[in-house]
Amino acid sequence: QLQLVESGGGLVQPGGSLRLSCAASGFNLDYYAIGWFRRAPGKEREGVSCISSKGGSTNYLDSVKGRFTISRDNAKNTVYLQMISLKPEDTAVYYCAALYYCKGPLFGSWGQGTQVTVSS
Repeated sequence: QLQLVESGGGLVQPGGSLRLSCAASGFNLDYYAIGWFRRAPGKEREGVSCISSKGGSTNYLDSVKGRFTISRDNAKNTVYLQMISLKPEDTAVYYCAALYYCKGPLFGSWGQGTQVTVSS
């Protein structure tokens, strides 16, 4: 069964850090771009970051540039999102998704997501 599982979320104070993981099972991540998305309460889901299949290209939402870093370890079939200097407005459920290419169509389905809460 094709599946992506997000983990690493939690409660953190403003200015803190978290590293999210996106682990794939049932398929090889090598062939797909991977995007991180988030949905804050009462808002639409938005794209946060994306990394190309070989990792040579990345992009970020303007509001997270310089604070978030996306990376992938194809040997571990896992993609990461390192988040530093977190702000309350980063509070959301974070999802990863396999894409045919960044900003392209979804491959498979959405995972369950992982909650990130930034609060003092």
